[in-house]
Amino acid sequence: MKTTIWRFLLPVIGFMTLVSSCTKNFEAINTDPDALDKVPPTNMLANVIRYTGEQFGGDIDGFGTFSGYIVKIQYLDYMAGLVPTNNTFGNRWTSCYYNITQMKDLLANTEENAEGLKNIRLVARLWQCYNWSLLTDGWRDVPYSEALKGYEADGAILNAKYDRQEDIYPAVMADLKTIADEMAAGFGSDDLGDGDLLYDGDMEMWQRFCNSLRLRMAMRISGVSGQLAKTTIEEICGNPAKYPIISANEESCALSWPGAAPYYEPWYNTGYMSKRVDNFGMSDIFIDQLKSTSDPRIASVANKADDGEYRGYQNGAASTPPTLRHISFIGDRYMNVAGGATPFYKACENYYILAEAAMLGYSVGMTAQEAYEKAVTLSMEDNGISAAATASYLAGSGKWNNTKERIWWDEWVALFKNNYEAWALYRRTGIPSTNYPSLNSIYGDAHNDQPFRLPYPNNEYLYNKEKLDVVLSKVVDYAWGEQMWWDTRTGVK
Repeated sequence: MKTTIWRFLLPVIGFMTLVSSCTKNFEAINTDPDALDKVPPTNMLANVIRYTGEQFGGDIDGFGTFSGYIVKIQYLDYMAGLVPTNNTFGNRWTSCYYNITQMKDLLANTEENAEGLKNIRLVARLWQCYNWSLLTDGWRDVPYSEALKGYEADGAILNAKYDRQEDIYPAVMADLKTIADEMAAGFGSDDLGDGDLLYDGDMEMWQRFCNSLRLRMAMRISGVSGQLAKTTIEEICGNPAKYPIISANEESCALSWPGAAPYYEPWYNTGYMSKRVDNFGMSDIFIDQLKSTSDPRIASVANKADDGEYRGYQNGAASTPPTLRHISFIGDRYMNVAGGATPFYKACENYYILAEAAMLGYSVGMTAQEAYEKAVTLSMEDNGISAAATASYLAGSGKWNNTKERIWWDEWVALFKNNYEAWALYRRTGIPSTNYPSLNSIYGDAHNDQPFRLPYPNNEYLYNKEKLDVVLSKVVDYAWGEQMWWDTRTGVK
């Protein structure tokens, strides 16, 4: 991965500072001859990849807490952020729409040479789909069909309606299939340029990412739209030459950071660079699960406490631990690397998906046990665990037992740092079953579960209230109420 992110952002800044005026004379006077009238597509691509990494890879105690991994052990303000705001979660909403819009502009700017710039246009459409999936998995119903139509030529819709997740998912999955088929038919001749911060221009890797996203979305809706899930997964698995997936750790989709100011890996920047590493501790349920199963990944995801033991802390406890270092901090492998990586899609995730699909009776070309053991092995390798320790785990507490729960528990462990996806796994499966709401919630005991959704940002209340009101009737305390379409759990509130 290229480590010079800042080079690609400067033209974007220059583009934003272009000046226009009411008369030809003023236009001539005020136009900067050194500024760009159009940002190079590769720079636009770098910008949105970096922004996605910052917003969805920089979270520690939000999605990390929702999914049961991490808790705050200082400044115990948990739940204070689950109200309408344009900070924190609102910024993630903004980043998704910004990224989607930027890729729309890239497509518009390259339309006259669509065939000559086929590759970057494919990647732009793919990144749009990825951001749509992030949006709907966070907020459920979002502006989709009428979004991005603010210009007169697009219909001048300034207040877009909210579409149901039930309609968004099939539409995005259809777009991903179209992209996958176009990729299978042949790539273009254009070079993605230095802005491809993920795969250095390797279109086959982007193809693998595309089909992996299809697997992820299909499995997510398997409990509510089984036929679409089955046909999608079986199509991919039935023709791996046409629809290759991420199958090795070196193919994982992850953004590696330069490790120099201002582009440090987000967790490192929040923790070690900001001298706040002791703000965060490992969750008690996460450490307890790793210890009870003698999982060797514990040494990778967590540091030992000051007494040499691994120890977690309660989610949202009313007070800080008497001694902060008596609680395990986040493992150095994940937090103490300035040039570390933000994962968007880990290779192991595909094989947990295939294991579950096999359990559902889908034809995936391998047994559930084979897929599960492949997933575990990839996760162990990704965490630097030896082959001997992996074999011992698979023969012991991690041994295949022909249950979906075995898949889900191990997948939860493996998704660490890809916290957004782990939160989705929890909402879909109820694993970890030991998860519990904050002990210090501003809503008291009104809820018995982690948030179902993210709060709609304040700007939606200010500028799109009429359309927002349609969905707000199904929302309780900003983050609960109606569950995700694919969340079929019962007894949660």
